[in-house]
Amino acid sequence: MRRLLAALPVVLLLLAGCGATQPPPPPPPPPAPVTPTVETTAGEWAGRIGIPGAPVEIGIRLTAENGGLRGAIDIPAQAIKGMPLSDVLLENREFSFRLPEAGGDAWFRGTFEADGKTIPGAFTQFGQSYPLVLRPGPPAGRPQEPKAPFPYRSEDVTYPGAGVDLAGTLTTPEGPGPFTAVVLANGSGPQDRNEELFGHKPFLLLADLLTRAGYAVLRVDDRGVGGSGGQLHEANYDTLTGDLVAGVEFLRGRPEINRDRIGVLGHSEGGYLAPLVAQRTPIAFVIMLAGPAATGEEVLAAQNQLLLESAGAPPEVVQNQVAYVHALVSLLRSEDYQRARALAVRQLVSQAMGLPPDQQPSPEEIEAQVDATVNPYYRSWAVHDPAPALQALRVPVLAVFGGADLQVPAGQNEPLMRSHLAGNPDSTVRTLPGLNHLMQPASSGGLEEYATIDITIDPSALDLVRNWITQRFPR
Repeated sequence: MRRLLAALPVVLLLLAGCGATQPPPPPPPPPAPVTPTVETTAGEWAGRIGIPGAPVEIGIRLTAENGGLRGAIDIPAQAIKGMPLSDVLLENREFSFRLPEAGGDAWFRGTFEADGKTIPGAFTQFGQSYPLVLRPGPPAGRPQEPKAPFPYRSEDVTYPGAGVDLAGTLTTPEGPGPFTAVVLANGSGPQDRNEELFGHKPFLLLADLLTRAGYAVLRVDDRGVGGSGGQLHEANYDTLTGDLVAGVEFLRGRPEINRDRIGVLGHSEGGYLAPLVAQRTPIAFVIMLAGPAATGEEVLAAQNQLLLESAGAPPEVVQNQVAYVHALVSLLRSEDYQRARALAVRQLVSQAMGLPPDQQPSPEEIEAQVDATVNPYYRSWAVHDPAPALQALRVPVLAVFGGADLQVPAGQNEPLMRSHLAGNPDSTVRTLPGLNHLMQPASSGGLEEYATIDITIDPSALDLVRNWITQRFPR
């Protein structure tokens, strides 16, 4: 690890005066060091693990219990909340703990400074140590994250979806309305109403942006997340489209909403679902952020290839993985889940054998990954062809891609999107250079960057969405 030590110049200030001067009084004695106790150490602490090029923000919650301490850690960049700590010890000024579930013999040891408010130390995992300084308080939030008080109304709501109750938040501008409204459609995987990932809350940011601009916004927890019932992995695209249609119908029943001016904004997989909503119920517009125009199989193959290449994988590894994707999707398309499961197990075990022993996943972890791949939900994504729904759209459409996106590559999807929307009299397709799949300003576009970028959504993407909707649906 390269260490950069900045030398600070010593500046002598000579104060000249007239006449005789008295010698300065002696400096006051330094304050006595604060002795940390279990009670004063309990509470929230935050810091940044100084991994070169990829620092990781963490938060620690400590509780006094039976004369000692217990605690849990949050690592937003890895979607970890409440991972328990073990061996939480305070001995004089020395403080330490372990992360038994993290693997790699992860632990922290530090020493309280005299003020009792700073604990400089080192975090060690897999034999590598990195600086970590803990300070009182919660982890620093992302700079774009909206903070209360808000100049609009915010209401937690519950309504019936396709066989389960769904929970979300409806934000509406001040005043009686009726307002144009937007239903937000999450990306793939179990997402909460803010689409929170890597410490970012993009749907909270979009809801704040649009509500401040005069529009009502409904954002919703996925099935099995937060306040919503059901299980996402058991749902197919027909069911998930029904959930979004239920959100539109819920808004139509609200007096402050203009029932004829309700649209859907989808990110990533939400861009697959938004055009399907238009086939089930009348909507006023569709916005897609990194929404694919290629089939699920084509997108999966392209993203596997690009992500592996960006990580420096050998060509034979890339070719093997792409071939695996096509073989897996073929089995999912035929609903041969038994053979698909066996294929996924072989692939994951083969990949695990190339890892150091202490980094290899357990059989239970491999089984969990297989379960996440071989199910109706994943099958819906993998075999989906968006062309018919996109070609049928006759409402205003905005489709935005990131030029550095390796998950839904613009080079693959923008030309197809323009072709599919060619018959639509009001369609706008844009690629914003340098933005990744989350619409963040990126260098490589790789997954490892997501957590290290402070920007949640680049202002160019926010401005494009706001300007597009205000031009077509003035307040």
